Amino acid sequence: MRILHISYRMPPEPGGKERHTARVAQEQALRGHRVLVALRHGGVPPGVAAVTPPRSRVTRAVARKSDPLAFAMDCARALPRLGPLDVVHLHGDHREALFLGPVARRLGVPLLVTVHGALAMRHRAIMPWAFRHVAGFTALGTRPTADLRSAGVPAHAILTISSGVDLPRLEAFRSRATPEPGLIVSVGSLVPVKNHALTIEAFRRLRAVRPGARLVIVGEGPERARLERLAGAERGVEFTGHLPGDEVYGLVSRAQVFVLSSRRLSSVGEGVPTAALEALALGAAVVVSSDATLDPVVADREAYRVFRSGSADDLLTCLLSVLDGDEARARMTGRARAAVARLDWPLVAARIEDWYGSP
Repeated sequence: MRILHISYRMPPEPGGKERHTARVAQEQALRGHRVLVALRHGGVPPGVAAVTPPRSRVTRAVARKSDPLAFAMDCARALPRLGPLDVVHLHGDHREALFLGPVARRLGVPLLVTVHGALAMRHRAIMPWAFRHVAGFTALGTRPTADLRSAGVPAHAILTISSGVDLPRLEAFRSRATPEPGLIVSVGSLVPVKNHALTIEAFRRLRAVRPGARLVIVGEGPERARLERLAGAERGVEFTGHLPGDEVYGLVSRAQVFVLSSRRLSSVGEGVPTAALEALALGAAVVVSSDATLDPVVADREAYRVFRSGSADDLLTCLLSVLDGDEARARMTGRARAAVARLDWPLVAARIEDWYGSP
């Protein structure tokens, strides 16, 4: 099978979508497929060929307003010149599908779309038109699935999955980690949707009763200066910036609690956050907002805790119950280990490959 993935960015550019695309492509190459990735920024894993669609005069002008949109237009223009393809797999949404769908249909190649997060529902009116030539969807979690259904996509055309996790690698970190009492870790770009401000507010209240607690926020982004001002002189808050994967895994494996406070915004929202799945595998007690649900991928709701999105009070209550309840925390982490056992990357990649022939 000759497969083309289309993703605006790839690692080492940060982000869960980027890592997901890279790992799916790598696993497919390991399974003997010829895999190409069209990209604007980043690189490709071993065994995968990179495609860099050339810009045109028109797309250079479009890029001044939206380079991802210009990239989709460039990919659509380049598609006929890439030779025979069995699948075009877009990692994006209706904006890219609007340009790629008609070309894929004209070439007789099925277009699959992976929606990694919530859709911008203010564009719902155009989604049926944009998605009209899409053969099938993979949606990372219940939120993107619900958004697709709301946009008129039939249930039979959607496979709800999540990213995979590298279980052998994560288990190695977990097995040699020594948990640090009071260590709370959050991993995610410093952008509004991640709502790190709420985590900082809840931590400030926590320190009043647990003065030895420590919060480490891993990630980089445009909100860093504002978040550092919010943290102010609060002792125990550390911003690491972007860290290599092994350093992140080592840190999370030592944490007692992993927190993700993401919220739904009008134009963006979480799918199933890979960082939270990895934290489950690494042995941290995972606490996520109701807008960062792990449903339906982690069916066992005793494997993690959920607080009401936007509520610092609810987050504080969760943090105290997890930090103060050694037995409850041990039960959580034990159940978490079982919950992620079916999320090893080769298994997830096989499900995606099976879906190629299903829609």
